Amino acid sequence: MSSLKPLFLSTIAAAMLVPSLAAPSQVSVGINLGGPPVCPYGYFDYAPYDCAPYGYYGPDWFVGGVFLGAGPWFHGPRGFAGHVDNRFDPHYGYHGPLPGRGAQPFNHFQGNEARDGQGHVVQAPHEAGGEHALPGFRGGAAASHGGGHPR
Repeated sequence: MSSLKPLFLSTIAAAMLVPSLAAPSQVSVGINLGGPPVCPYGYFDYAPYDCAPYGYYGPDWFVGGVFLGAGPWFHGPRGFAGHVDNRFDPHYGYHGPLPGRGAQPFNHFQGNEARDGQGHVVQAPHEAGGEHALPGFRGGAAASHGGGHPR
């Protein structure tokens, strides 16, 4: 019996090691959004990131005629709050067309809500009433920013 005891203990030790040698299963989920949508007047800040119609974003959202981006591609300053006209937002019942390139520049933006770059409604540091289109702004694709550019 004493000769079987070492064999028995080594069998138990080997059995205890077998589960630790098996690699734990790993689950990985990744979402690759790619680059930002290329849209003439910017894109909505929520999936599926459809192009926004002209007039949805106010001038706060453009620097030098280039869209700051929204959602995962927002690249504006920390603490940003820019006005939008949510009457052009499908989440608020907009069913109209999305204006194409070459549409007339807006000069009567009527912002009624402010959002940060990630789509959250925020309190803007100023009123939207005095905002207007930047001089020379027109719609048009800008490389990788999805916005317009100056004429």
